[in-house]
Amino acid sequence: MSDPALSRGYEIVDFGSLPGTACPCGTARRAFVDTEDFPGTIHVTEISETAREHYHKQLTETYFFLDCGPGAQMQLNDELIDVQPGMCVLIRPGTRHRAIGKMKVLIVVFPKFCPDDEWFDDTGP
Repeated sequence: MSDPALSRGYEIVDFGSLPGTACPCGTARRAFVDTEDFPGTIHVTEISETAREHYHKQLTETYFFLDCGPGAQMQLNDELIDVQPGMCVLIRPGTRHRAIGKMKVLIVVFPKFCPDDEWFDDTGP
């Protein structure tokens, strides 16, 4: 039995229909998690004011900023970078990062996102 998505050659995801999942950044909606022939995941994440600094040992993430509140920034290791809609940041494994301020981002993750690859240097909330 073949997968109908494979035979048609494409898949469509409506992010509005995906459940939100709590994450260190806020709330993420993750697409293509169970799509075996796609090597990554695509997330739309609403960043909260309480986003936690974290890093990944295996994952590479790209943050594409869709919407940003005033003063939005990314902390990348010890640097603070001002961000605005239309910018994109590539975050390699081992880079400590967090978004600062309210924003909505499209995150492309390779390989597939795994919550077991979220690491923290502190023990905060």
